[in-house]
Amino acid sequence: MDVENLDKDQDYRELPDTYVIFITEKDYYKAGKPVYVIQNINLTLGLPFEDGTHILYVNGEYRGDSDIGKLMHDFNCTSAEEMNFDLMAERTRYLKENPKGVGSMCKAMEELRVESYAEGKAEGVEIGKMEQAKKTALKLSRKGNSVEEIADLLGYDVDTVSSWIAPKAC
Repeated sequence: MDVENLDKDQDYRELPDTYVIFITEKDYYKAGKPVYVIQNINLTLGLPFEDGTHILYVNGEYRGDSDIGKLMHDFNCTSAEEMNFDLMAERTRYLKENPKGVGSMCKAMEELRVESYAEGKAEGVEIGKMEQAKKTALKLSRKGNSVEEIADLLGYDVDTVSSWIAPKAC
């Protein structure tokens, strides 16, 4: 991220602070806090590492009276009527009740489905290719081919092929 925020010959101290916010479904640290602030530390000196990086874990289970507690409540609401924040409720109504909003939500979900299907299919094809390569490697090994020859024929590195044809310990 730093490379994208810094021009050539620009001093690194001019980098903007960056924030990474994780909103977790469960209380990751199980301490009941609304937010956990993570800081980089110089372990040798025990001092904060002031690099402008800020990491926050927001506890999605938190339901206090603070704005964060109310926001986490709203994130878990299915009905706009139950929400605390008008802007969130308004957007939820639009996406769930307005025909244009419902249409855009359906389109987004369909795009996500198509993308997920394509990724899953590609991953399945790769797994299938590797399983077939493993079977072929075993057959070639039984016929006396060396690991190097098999790796060359199948297009995998020697270590990978070795792991396929090595006897498995119980």
